[in-house]
Amino acid sequence: MVILGIDPAIRTTGYGVLKWDAAGMTILDCGVIRNTARMPHSECLRRLAGGIRELIDLYHPDAAVLEDPFVGRNAGTAIILGMARGAIVSAIAEAGIECFAYSPRSAKRAAVGSGSAPKEQVASLLASLFGLAVETIPLDATDAISLALCHQQMISHGTVLASALAKKI
Repeated sequence: MVILGIDPAIRTTGYGVLKWDAAGMTILDCGVIRNTARMPHSECLRRLAGGIRELIDLYHPDAAVLEDPFVGRNAGTAIILGMARGAIVSAIAEAGIECFAYSPRSAKRAAVGSGSAPKEQVASLLASLFGLAVETIPLDATDAISLALCHQQMISHGTVLASALAKKI
């Protein structure tokens, strides 16, 4: 099974592609889709959808997992994040891939045992778990990898637990 984890944002969307099979788990790819601050939102959204389509074409994921949005008091930020999520979910839906969402705390808890772990700690533990050099994991990709790992754990622990924590989008 291949799981595409995505941490959506308009400027730096992190992604991680996790493969899970009889041999165990491996990270196939991780990185960031970057947009500059000078780009209009319409261009950022086009690039996000295109980047997700490229990842789908390259890795053929069986499922995609997004971070549940954290909505603070800034309505403008929430709207922009919603636009980014919409572009990403649209690209996933076009490919006919099931899409799920988990809270950031659930994802970090699955990866490192603490829902409040900083990105640096998550990167260090993921590097150790997957036998990678920590500098090869961009900090903006740590939450995305954690989301994919969280989904894998929910699947492996059965549908009751998974349906309690996963939101199908």
